[in-house]
Amino acid sequence: MEQPAHGGEPAGAAGDAAETLDHPLPEGVRRRVVALVADAFGGLTVAELPAPLRQYARFTASRRARFAGNAMATALETDPLFRQRIGERFRTAQPDLAAAVESGAPPAAVDPVEVAAAAYVLRPPGWVKLVAAAGEEAVRADAERADEAGRRELERLRGELEAARDRARAETEQLRHDLEAARKEAESVHRKLRSVQSDVKRGEAALRRAQAEMDAVRAEAAAQVSAAESESRRLKARLGEVEAALEASRRAAREGRSVEDMRLRLLLDTVLDAAQGLRRELALPPVSVHPADTVDAVAPGRMSAKDIAARALSETDPALLDQLLALPQTHLVVDGYNVTKTGYPTMPLEKQRLRLLGGLSALAARSGAEVTCVFDGAELAAPVLLAPPRGVRVLFSKPGVTADELIRQLVRAEPPGRPVVVVSTDREVADGVAKAGARPVASALLLKRLSRLS
Repeated sequence: MEQPAHGGEPAGAAGDAAETLDHPLPEGVRRRVVALVADAFGGLTVAELPAPLRQYARFTASRRARFAGNAMATALETDPLFRQRIGERFRTAQPDLAAAVESGAPPAAVDPVEVAAAAYVLRPPGWVKLVAAAGEEAVRADAERADEAGRRELERLRGELEAARDRARAETEQLRHDLEAARKEAESVHRKLRSVQSDVKRGEAALRRAQAEMDAVRAEAAAQVSAAESESRRLKARLGEVEAALEASRRAAREGRSVEDMRLRLLLDTVLDAAQGLRRELALPPVSVHPADTVDAVAPGRMSAKDIAARALSETDPALLDQLLALPQTHLVVDGYNVTKTGYPTMPLEKQRLRLLGGLSALAARSGAEVTCVFDGAELAAPVLLAPPRGVRVLFSKPGVTADELIRQLVRAEPPGRPVVVVSTDREVADGVAKAGARPVASALLLKRLSRLS
């Protein structure tokens, strides 16, 4: 059958316009109409759909009913061609119901909501009456269901009320029992309270007796204190007399010693005056040279750490280090990792430090020299928990400062003339400390000296 163009007026449009609803569709009928349109929607092409509904063409029937319900209801009411196409889909899907509705005699056993929805979509003559009758039937059915639900709710509430009454009776009975128990407990508490009050009265009487006894004891103690104070004053007077007699005896003894001291001092002054007169007669000059000054030797202040190098000793001879440490107030500064990585580089750093510090402690105890061992703090992943051995000062350089710089700072901090020996194989360190007045020594020399101690 040839269809008119979309938006055109179908053949029965005039008849449809003659019948209109004077009130909105019942909600149940409207939901069923939207469901019918959503089911028939999928059988139409996009070109057959009104423009507002084309965006929902790919939706499922349930999503169309949920998101496009109002748009489909509006299009069904305002677009006769769209309503005619939906009606044709409905006739194809439910031919018996469509024929019965269009004949004006729908089966009595069919749900009135289905009849009203079919009449609204197909618009046969008298469809408004069918929709109105189905709406009234649906309202009547809803009212009956509401009445039935109300009756069931009323029965439920009556049951709950009866249960609440039973609980209230049980709780009231329990409260009576609790009240009786509380009354008995209160009577027991009252009896105990009367007993406690009697005990308190007896205690107060005992307290009054104790206070009377305490007052008597205090009076007796006061009398004893007064007697003791009188005795103390008598003893103090006697003590004063004894001290006066002792002072008199001491004064007499001092006067006797003073005469003897005066005579001895006079004799000593006479001897001293005679010696000074003899010195003036002989014209003796003051003594400026002592016998020990005539012995040929090197004074401590005249030999430095650099003077030791002039002797006939090899730079690798451990005796050279012994001579350097034998100088008065020598300060030995050791470049720690330079020594350990020269002597035992395969050991872990912690064991390297412990081995070197143990040897330095023995060397310090034997030589008596001040020993400082410097390690580079940049190689540490965390602060070192280390107890320095006896006689050895252990220093780690701060972040951004190398061990070489710290060694040069230690050398510069020493006063001029003090012997300072620096142990390091690093040529830059050796040259720097030499310019500052220190004596550089190779790490191998210290290792040889320490090997003799072990």
